Formats: sequence, structure tokens, C-alpha cells
Amino acid sequence: MSSEIVNFTSEYNTYLLKSMNLETERIILRSWKESDAEALFEYAKDERVGPVAGWRVHKSVEESLEIIRTVFAQKGVFAVTLKGKDKAIGCIGVVCGNKSNFPIGEDEGEISYWIGVPFWGQGLIPEAMRRLIRYAFEDLHLKNLWCGYFDGNEKSKRAQEKCGFRYHHTCEKTYYPLTDDYRI
Repeated sequence: MSSEIVNFTSEYNTYLLKSMNLETERIILRSWKESDAEALFEYAKDERVGPVAGWRVHKSVEESLEIIRTVFAQKGVFAVTLKGKDKAIGCIGVVCGNKSNFPIGEDEGEISYWIGVPFWGQGLIPEAMRRLIRYAFEDLHLKNLWCGYFDGNEKSKRAQEKCGFRYHHTCEKTYYPLTDDYRI
């Protein structure tokens, strides 16, 4: 392991100590931990999860750990856990400005999410999204929130509609490096 990764891990662990939890009736949104790698892999290896969310299927626990360290270790990105259990079953986050997949202002955010297949259809993502929306406006003081879904992902479309998002526009076919393909 290089010293750069060690330093990152050290900063990541410090970040976790300062992190906050967001709660709803059934779930807790909390920072990702390195110990979540096995749970992440359990759901991220399923071909029904990653590709519709815009990322490749995970091939190993080590790959999932690297995603926790490099993608999920940032302010505003949370593991979705059921209350009374501390197992990560999904992910939801809001990123602002130039960290977004969309060209948005620094006072705007993009919400993205996924949840493991065994938890589909239970309303957990809309519940988590409503809490994250509150966090985005009340704590981060964002002016606008954006959310997108890939063509054919009706589950994401419905989750967004349940939370008050309205259709704005369709992006042209765009290259996505995480999946190495072009999508609408």
C-alpha cells in the first residue's frame, strides 16, 4: 500500500468520526465504513443493481472497499441501513456543483442512489430521498436539486416522482466512463 493511500485512509477515518446520521422512521443514513465492504459487494455484484445506476458490477470485496475509499468517502454520501441493523443495504448521496454528473451551479445538488435487490419495492429509497432533500435544503442551503435516471429505469423514475421531482429534460446520448458505454 502506498503512503498516498494510507494518508487517504487516515483522512477517511477522521471524516467518519465527524460525520452525522440522518434518520427516518425505518432507516438510518450514515457514513460509509471500510467494514461495509462485504455488504457493499453482496449487493453491488448483482447485475440488476449497478448497470441501471450507471456503474459496473463489482467483481470483488476489494473492489467494493476501494469504492468506499474513493467514491463514497465524501460529505453528503450515506450508506442506507435499516434501523436496528447496521448493515449497508444501499447508498444515497447529494453532490454539489462540479462534482455532479450534470452542469449545475455550486448552490445546486444532484441526488443519486441505489438499493440492493432484496429491498426493492419497499419504499425505502423514496423515504431516504425525502430525508436527504431536507438535509440538502436545510443544512447545505442548496437552491435547487437535480436527479436523473437512465432510459428504461422505471423504478428510479417512480422514486423521483414520489419525492416531487418533475421532468426537466432528456440529455443527449452521453459517454459514461464507469460503464464504458453511451446512454440516454
